[in-house]
Amino acid sequence: MPVVLSPPEQRVILKGVSWETYERLLAEHQESSGTRFTFNCGVLEIVVLSARHEEPNRTLALLVDVLAEEMAIDVRRLGSTTFKRQDLLKGFEPDSCFYVQQADAISGKETIDLSVDPPPDLVIEIDITSPSLDKLPIFAAVGVPEVWRYDGERLIIYRLEGERYGTAARSAVLPLLTSEVATRFLEESTQLKSTVWLRRVREWIRTHSATGSSLP
Repeated sequence: MPVVLSPPEQRVILKGVSWETYERLLAEHQESSGTRFTFNCGVLEIVVLSARHEEPNRTLALLVDVLAEEMAIDVRRLGSTTFKRQDLLKGFEPDSCFYVQQADAISGKETIDLSVDPPPDLVIEIDITSPSLDKLPIFAAVGVPEVWRYDGERLIIYRLEGERYGTAARSAVLPLLTSEVATRFLEESTQLKSTVWLRRVREWIRTHSATGSSLP
């Protein structure tokens, strides 16, 4: 199998991988929370996470939690749960994911079967290393409505339009948030103490919820 290495993110892309091999690797790494596996029609990407990758991921997940709490929106957080569809030969482990509008549909379920259950309403993807496997076609194939992708400089919001994603200025899952504001919060999270940052996020949400505006 051809192998492409992409340091320093410790990213490996393998081609010509069978579905059986993919499932075996998943089983062998069930307890390895620092590794992500993505499969798309015989192409397998394995990523060993770094602090540079995980910090913005955790920050964005926290931003979702705070927004949901302040706006009284119920969410179910499934983190990096493995999602797969053998009939589509596609599988992925998001950096973070959330059920919001579809939270009731998976209420009480300990496992998610995408052949009968809905996909997450929101997937967060941190993609700060190139080259990497394009995951948007995978997310689109299983019907993920919204993806937030952060490239190390800017957060881009993608919304599913038919079978493909288009960029959007504003989130549909959490309508108060724009890509501009999310990018600014990510930048501020590296410059401010966590308590100060959280207080600023909450103040912004409360102010703009009251006015119905999402401008900075």
